Amino acid sequence: MLEVGRICLKTAGREAGRHCVIVKKIDDNFVMVTGPKPATNVKRRRCNILHLEPLEEKIKIKPDASDNEILNEYQKADLFSKLNIEKPSPRKAEEWKAKKKKQGEKKGLKEKLKIRKAGKAEKRPEKKAKEKPKKK
Repeated sequence: MLEVGRICLKTAGREAGRHCVIVKKIDDNFVMVTGPKPATNVKRRRCNILHLEPLEEKIKIKPDASDNEILNEYQKADLFSKLNIEKPSPRKAEEWKAKKKKQGEKKGLKEKLKIRKAGKAEKRPEKKAKEKPKKK
C-alpha cells in the first residue's frame, strides 16, 4: 500500500494533518516524504510509516523526484482541488527556489573553507615552545 507516489496524511508530529507524498522507501519502517514545501509546508524528511495514513490518490513519479516534478504531477492529477490544498503562487515558488539555491551556495562555501583551512594547517610550521629561564 505504501509505494512511491502514494499520497498520505501525516498523523503525528508537527506536520500532523497535512498531506504529503512518498518519494522513497527506506526500509520496512521508514519512508522519505515531501509535501512539497511550497504547497503543503511538509519538508522532505524521513517518516515512520505508522505516522502516515495512506489515501486513495497516487501520482506517477520516479523515486527521489524533485519537488518541482511533484508539483507538476499534483497539477496534472488535479490534487490541489481534490485535497483542498492551496496552490502555491508563482512568487512563493520562486522565493522558495531562491532560498534553496542560497542554502546550496552556503554549503559550497563551507566546504571550500574546510579545504582551505586544512591546507593552511598542513603548510603552517609547528610552533616551538619557548624555554623559560629557570628561577634560582
